[in-house]
Amino acid sequence: MFINWALQEIQLKIVYYGPGLSGKTTNLNYIYKNLDPSIRGELVSLNTREDRTIFFDFLQFEIGRIKNKQPKFGLYTIPGQSYYAESRRIILNGVDGIVFVADSQQSRLSHNLELLQELEEILIESGQTLQSFPWIIQYNKRDLEKILPVETLQRKLNYFNVPHFQAVAMTGQGVFASLKAIINLVIANIQRRLT
Repeated sequence: MFINWALQEIQLKIVYYGPGLSGKTTNLNYIYKNLDPSIRGELVSLNTREDRTIFFDFLQFEIGRIKNKQPKFGLYTIPGQSYYAESRRIILNGVDGIVFVADSQQSRLSHNLELLQELEEILIESGQTLQSFPWIIQYNKRDLEKILPVETLQRKLNYFNVPHFQAVAMTGQGVFASLKAIINLVIANIQRRLT
């Protein structure tokens, strides 16, 4: 959270975190295309030749007021490939909320676990923990074959019983429900901190 006192704005950062190709960028693209252009900024995307996000997508929009200040949300994704671990640490700096985008495919469970463990380690290094941090899980790719039941994913990934959503980011299913949930958690957390 950053407060711009001159503009009476609270800048909040939400990061979509998860393994490579889990649907983080697809989430942001869907949100961007379906938000009113008057409340969103520009979408910035950096890609490799393989068309994978290597740094971040940035999207900013405004909603309501917090303690008489205008909130501005920046939405970011992280590159999920293992060789971008340091970039993930940098992008998480100053994060206010996280949407963990889990790939529902059976073959991707170990990747989900690896990235979730890494996320917890990064938060602990910054003096926080998933147990008390605003985050949700989105179980993406629910339309594919050979996916794990939600109950299995819950047992393996959601050990703090945070809000979770089933999604098909390509069609938008669950995308805005996930976004609304993380925004509500972040706003509640910020209001507690500003009291």
